[in-house]
Amino acid sequence: MQPLNPSSPFFKPIFFKVLIGLIWYLTLGTVSISLASGSAIKKLTPHQPLKVTAKAKTPVQPSSGTSLMQSLAPKGIYVVVDTAQNTVYVREGNKILHTAVASTGSGASLKDPRDPNKGWVFETPRGVYAILNKIKNPAWVKPDWAFIEEGEAIPTKSQDRIETGVLGDYALGFGNGYFIHGTLYTRMLGTNVTHGCIRLGDEDLEYLYRHVPTGATLIIY
Repeated sequence: MQPLNPSSPFFKPIFFKVLIGLIWYLTLGTVSISLASGSAIKKLTPHQPLKVTAKAKTPVQPSSGTSLMQSLAPKGIYVVVDTAQNTVYVREGNKILHTAVASTGSGASLKDPRDPNKGWVFETPRGVYAILNKIKNPAWVKPDWAFIEEGEAIPTKSQDRIETGVLGDYALGFGNGYFIHGTLYTRMLGTNVTHGCIRLGDEDLEYLYRHVPTGATLIIY
């Protein structure tokens, strides 16, 4: 998993203020926004969130804050993930189509015993992304940290990294190895326990797989 990079263009003050307002409107209430702080143990390639580039031909002068938020809302069906409340919303316009309890990144860190100056921070990345692909019966390709965490030797053969039956029936990828997927640990839903991916229960995961199209906007805060 990859740590947040506060130097990403997504964190520019003006854009971030606009996104905060958008998220407030989307969730129809006050939300708490949690951002990672401090330096990561290991500097890795940051995620590349999609940029909001839509511009009107003439200046838009909304009559209220609500109309401004409506003008910024993604088109069609989209997904909003609240990592503080561990809740996933499937939305279309200002309507909530589905709400699900999730598990998101724990924020824990793990040092690499091969190099004490390197390691991983297990955060769910915040930003604006897109659902890039949808997979049925996904297999997990275990990264180095999974073996280190379990106290096992890191395999030299790629086929020894593949593990099936642990991600649920479906997975929705949004880049850099991050997925919305199922879990064997349903009792942990609603808590921050993952290595960065977003976990859902079986029924909620199937809903997203069937109703959220590839290319849909994904907003994580």
